Amino acid sequence: MSAPLPPLGARLMMILPQAGMADLGACLDAGDVAAVIWRGAPAPEQVEAAQGRDVAALVEGTPAGVAAARLDGAHVSDPAALKGALAALKPGAIVGAGGLANRHDAMLAGESGADYVLFGPLAGDAAGFPRTLDLATWWAELFEVPCVGVATSLDEVEALARAGADFVALSGPLLEAGRGPQNVAAAMARLAVARTGEAGA
Repeated sequence: MSAPLPPLGARLMMILPQAGMADLGACLDAGDVAAVIWRGAPAPEQVEAAQGRDVAALVEGTPAGVAAARLDGAHVSDPAALKGALAALKPGAIVGAGGLANRHDAMLAGESGADYVLFGPLAGDAAGFPRTLDLATWWAELFEVPCVGVATSLDEVEALARAGADFVALSGPLLEAGRGPQNVAAAMARLAVARTGEAGA
């Protein structure tokens, strides 16, 4: 049974390892996951597991990969390829923008029509997290286009939620084999803590 949806605040996304995840269904049942991003070609049964739970199924890469796997959209990690992906997929599919090195790149992506902007590398980067948090905080305060921050620890999940990120994408150690479902549940708890803190601020 799925965990109850949060009334306000950030939702979760998952950035899957390139090999996928055998326990994807259990992860999706453990919390409020809005979308999954595959970094490689997804197995059909995993796409079905996501879409059957009303979770958006996205793939990093080209528009051709979206159509071939019957996915809901693409995550574009190369800003130079974003315009082509938007032209090929919009308005019928989701197009997210990543690989954003600075505020200027993020603003261009938002103005171009991307459905979300994502800060941080898909694989996660604990050492670079302060930069991810800074960009997510800045974006959340000024823009309406949803922003995603990549987290590789539960502390990072809570920090991004407190900063106002619309989505927190779990990656790296949080989705290690066998630990995904418990970490999704733990991340949901951290989102609840962040909401409580925001309400009391």
